[in-house]
Amino acid sequence: MVPTSNLSSDFVTLLVTIGPIETAAVFAGLSAGFTPQERKGLAKRAVAIAGGVMALFGIAGATVLSLLHVSMPAFRVAGGVLLFLQALTLTFASPGLSSINEGERREAQGAGDMAVFPLAFPLIAGPGSLSAIVLLEGRATNWAAEIAVFASLLVCLALTYLAMRLSGPLTRWLGKTGADVVGRVSGVLLAALAVQFVFDGLRQAGL
Repeated sequence: MVPTSNLSSDFVTLLVTIGPIETAAVFAGLSAGFTPQERKGLAKRAVAIAGGVMALFGIAGATVLSLLHVSMPAFRVAGGVLLFLQALTLTFASPGLSSINEGERREAQGAGDMAVFPLAFPLIAGPGSLSAIVLLEGRATNWAAEIAVFASLLVCLALTYLAMRLSGPLTRWLGKTGADVVGRVSGVLLAALAVQFVFDGLRQAGL
């Protein structure tokens, strides 16, 4: 059995670090000149690519860390700090670690598939969400807990796809004030989860 607290923690951590609302806002701007069918295909490819990358990190993350001689407690502390930095940017209504800058936005309008860059990476599968999936999988102690992490990931990706498909009306409905409120509340939740990851890492390290 998976504790309900762990399941809810997995879901909230992934939801906040992926950021469906932020993703939808950027997607609306980047795909403004696309047809509805093109927007649908773009959203589908971006979510599928990001999901594949995150699943790979979740499955192979612990193995890669062991090859690099990085202990899971050390990664929990480092990942917690990284997530806390993202929480600060969300709380103070600044672009998060998974956002894109103006240079990346202009590059996305050029040649290439923007489903890969910048939508799948770094917008959906960014540093925060990739760290989160490795941390959550590292915390899982049995197969049921591991399945719960990936189930939470699938739900968050489905919500992200839905937000991207509804990006136009969603951004108009929320407006800048609504988006800021969502970001600030998400930042507070992520800050608490990030500190918990740091505490877990320090405790496992015997400090």
